[in-house]
Amino acid sequence: MIRAGGAMTARSRGGRSPAFEVERIRQDFPVLGEKIRGKPLVYLDNAATSQKPHVVIDTIRQFLSTYNSNVHRGVHQLSERATEAYEQARTRVQGFINAAESREIIFVRGTTEAINLVAQSYGRTHIGTGDEIVISAMEHHSNIVPWQILCEQTGAVLRVVPINDDGEMLLDEYVTLLTPRTRLVAVAHVSNALGTINPVREVIRLARRQGVPVLVDGAQAVPHLKVDVRELDCDFYAFSGHKVFGPTGIGVLYGRARLLEAMPPYQGGGDMIKSVTFAKTVYNDLPFKFEAGTPHIGGVIGLGAALDYLDGVGLDRVTAYEDELLVHATEALSAIPGVRIIGTAKEKASVVSFVVDGVHAHDIGTVLDHEGIAIRAGHHCAMPVMQRFGVPATARASLAFYNTREEVDALVRGIHKVIEMFV
Repeated sequence: MIRAGGAMTARSRGGRSPAFEVERIRQDFPVLGEKIRGKPLVYLDNAATSQKPHVVIDTIRQFLSTYNSNVHRGVHQLSERATEAYEQARTRVQGFINAAESREIIFVRGTTEAINLVAQSYGRTHIGTGDEIVISAMEHHSNIVPWQILCEQTGAVLRVVPINDDGEMLLDEYVTLLTPRTRLVAVAHVSNALGTINPVREVIRLARRQGVPVLVDGAQAVPHLKVDVRELDCDFYAFSGHKVFGPTGIGVLYGRARLLEAMPPYQGGGDMIKSVTFAKTVYNDLPFKFEAGTPHIGGVIGLGAALDYLDGVGLDRVTAYEDELLVHATEALSAIPGVRIIGTAKEKASVVSFVVDGVHAHDIGTVLDHEGIAIRAGHHCAMPVMQRFGVPATARASLAFYNTREEVDALVRGIHKVIEMFV
């Protein structure tokens, strides 16, 4: 993480880490060699989805080509191989986030489904009329709308922790919102629209004093920061495979075993049952109670390969390199007249959202696309954030460990071209 609003860290002042071989790493990602409109691809939309290394692509291809089969149900060899690979991936995820048990890892379609699962299973069971759910003002829609739906269903009330002009959560305000009526706190680890790293340990500690469970949306954190759910002491943690160099359509919900055991199933169907009669169904044990139907088997196996790859690169090295890159991007964009960065928190990770005076974000994105540069332009599924800062949209450059200083420099040149065209 960097201190974008103040002095740079000693690590960032030294420039690019010589130990990080970014050019070698880039060779692992085939799409990075593509050309867009005849120009080399500069991919800076990693907060939306990350690119995939050869090992993930090859792992999924190998599954589909050599042992494609359903899991947990067959006695033939293909099914046994698929089941073994599927469950090995679960154990891999457990180790990656340091969960206590593999049964605390639930495979879902992504962060969105994970949060909806908690809202409809835990929430419908434990939250009622007059109870309160606390979120922050920087949340992704996926960590707003499920709680609004739950409030409509139960008569509960949604409380929102405000943020300051730098895009930082106001902890003093958070403390005042924790009341005897609070039943759940749900907060992003890293903001997708601002890059802010929230003080989730403190958020959890304060909630824990009142016995309030905490869900952390880790979609933007897991690709960039080392996550230890036991150190955080969170009750639920959610993330998506496609943002951590794995396939789309697969994600993870971590939950404390004692909470998951007490929660009713989110969906009904195959694999989440022990026995079914017309009179009664007996539900399966964890984690299968929450994994109804045929899962995204190739996606799970591919996610395991992605986490192996990321571990091989080294998350500490990834974080340090991305910090340096973010410092460079922040300084370079801040130096352009007419450019204003939205989100200047002291603790940030890999996101630079910005506006250009007199130019709509969509026009910025379109011009940059003609230069081969892929960014995101819009509200980033965080419309309340845009309203807080009084802008209709931002342009967002989001970084990964395979990006380079030269790509950031290409972005800067592209923004100068935008200004020449529109201002």
